[in-house]
Amino acid sequence: MLEVKMYEEAMCCSTGVCGPSPDQKLIEVTRLTEKLKNEHITVERFNLSSHPKAFLENKEIMNIVKEIGNDVLPITVINGDIVKTHDYITEEEADEIITVNNLQEGSCCNGSNCC
Repeated sequence: MLEVKMYEEAMCCSTGVCGPSPDQKLIEVTRLTEKLKNEHITVERFNLSSHPKAFLENKEIMNIVKEIGNDVLPITVINGDIVKTHDYITEEEADEIITVNNLQEGSCCNGSNCC
């Protein structure tokens, strides 16, 4: 099973989808996160203000943030490998993650999720 972790900039709440006018991009990433979870993919989001310990425990993430600054966020990590920086995953990338997970789990073409 794939494990996706997203390291995000400091936000007012865990998803950033709060307040009178939430960022549309954060609404979309929350939807994509739920889509991945519905496909039995482990997804964790670490907001710098809510989960600083997650940043401190990952030396590679900390080194990148120290070197480049907070502009490098968000950072997406799949199974321990950094796969994307400076932006969230797209719908197409989420679909690719699901396909890879299905192939690794041997569930490709079971049910309605045919590859």
